Amino acid sequence: MEGGPNIQEADDTINSSTAEEEGNSGCYYSCCDPRGRLHRFIALIFMCFLGFGSYFCYDNPSALEGHIEKTLNITVTQYSLLYSMYSWPNVVLCFVGGFLIDRVFGIRLGTNIYSGLTLLGQVIFASGALFDVFWIMLMGRFIFGIGAESLAVAQNNYAVLWFKGKELNMVFGLQLSFARIGSTVNFLVMESIYQWVNKEYKGTELLGIVLFVATSTCLFSMLCALVLGFMDKRAENILRRNETINPEVVRFTDVAEFKFTFWLIAVICVSYYVAIFPFIALGKDLFIKKFHMSKQEANTINSLIYLISGVASPLVGLFIDKVGKNILWIVLAISVTIGSHTLWAFTDVNAYVGMVILGLAYACLASSLWPLVSLIIPEYQLGTAYGVCQAVQNLGLAVFTIVAGHIKDTYGYIWLEVFFICTLIVALVFTLVLWLVDMYHRGVLNMTPGNRVAHQERLSSAADAEKQRLLSSEAGSSNDNDNLQPSSDFEIRNRYLSRIGAPLPDHYSIQNKGLSYRALR
Repeated sequence: MEGGPNIQEADDTINSSTAEEEGNSGCYYSCCDPRGRLHRFIALIFMCFLGFGSYFCYDNPSALEGHIEKTLNITVTQYSLLYSMYSWPNVVLCFVGGFLIDRVFGIRLGTNIYSGLTLLGQVIFASGALFDVFWIMLMGRFIFGIGAESLAVAQNNYAVLWFKGKELNMVFGLQLSFARIGSTVNFLVMESIYQWVNKEYKGTELLGIVLFVATSTCLFSMLCALVLGFMDKRAENILRRNETINPEVVRFTDVAEFKFTFWLIAVICVSYYVAIFPFIALGKDLFIKKFHMSKQEANTINSLIYLISGVASPLVGLFIDKVGKNILWIVLAISVTIGSHTLWAFTDVNAYVGMVILGLAYACLASSLWPLVSLIIPEYQLGTAYGVCQAVQNLGLAVFTIVAGHIKDTYGYIWLEVFFICTLIVALVFTLVLWLVDMYHRGVLNMTPGNRVAHQERLSSAADAEKQRLLSSEAGSSNDNDNLQPSSDFEIRNRYLSRIGAPLPDHYSIQNKGLSYRALR
């Protein structure tokens, strides 16, 4: 990532007493210094609004489902393509987008580029509706997907850069909250905007104008990206992050070395979200036919998952920051989500009960699942890792949205609910496997925050002891090796990792890192 260490670690990496002399309290420090809590939370506001426009526009088709199908004369399966075309490019390009943030663009330029692509895609989508050209609409959703999903990767990177080690679960929850507010507002206002514009315009012209109104939210998010980029550049200069750049460079081949627990998280992610986003896109029919709701009422209850998760996510995230046990909360969230879909499929309990339960479960899962990646993957690879997660998720959504649309067309909403329950059972099984693997390797994923700190201190103490032993050993043999250069901290660390059996990436070669003969013997 652009700029090296995160904000929380900057105090330890800057060898200067200037900031201490100025004092770590007072209005200026809190508001204007990047290490000040208030300044970081001002930056967080702009981070949260990065995804507002993309989430608002993502569910434009769902909020206008009936109007789109009637105006354009398309089937439910064709309508589902509007979501599949969003997901398909990101099966690959989302991973590439994360890699480009780590290796080429940096977090600031990458965020601005992906915000621009999101805006461009929505403009093309609205233009296709305006001129009644469905393939142009699909192309717009394709470009919109490239920008929006890579923008989500950049948003996650910003969160880790500014908040790792402190309020990270809460920050992920708050980012989800603001994004879901965008989706909620979409469901609440798009039908009203459509009816208002309908007084003057009809047909595809009406549909196109309504979608262009929605485009303004993407423009707002792009402005937030520019402001956040300015704040991050200022923080980089003040904290002198460039002086402590990590010598390790991310490569495409690093993906093959990601831990097994990371891939389990990716599978859990896709199998869970299949029961969320396709349900929101196709679930209105369930509420209209089984629970006898109007289209506006169905839109309202569909938006509740975003509204509830939006309010609950930062609170749940803050709670998990305090108690830890992330895997336990993931198991609970998936189990409760299975319960909500079971209520809709097989009982006549008020539909709002299931939606409230689902919203709380969704908030719990998002706040506990996504931060786990930063506990598994080194920081310099985080953009790539989050890109892989998004790519796997979009592969699942691209395939299963089409499958879900076919099931609904062919068998009806009851079997659609059964399909969602099955995917959630898969997510639950893989979560239990993750728990067992983490326990077997004595990992930190299900530890409390206090236990994680103690575990890290033990590892650091062991590494420091080994470093001192290696330094002493090399000092004793220096008379016999006068022409050899002393080992760097990087070389000593790699020797220690080799001694304890930790695998080293292939690119840690003599040529790439300049290791001396003594460092390898």
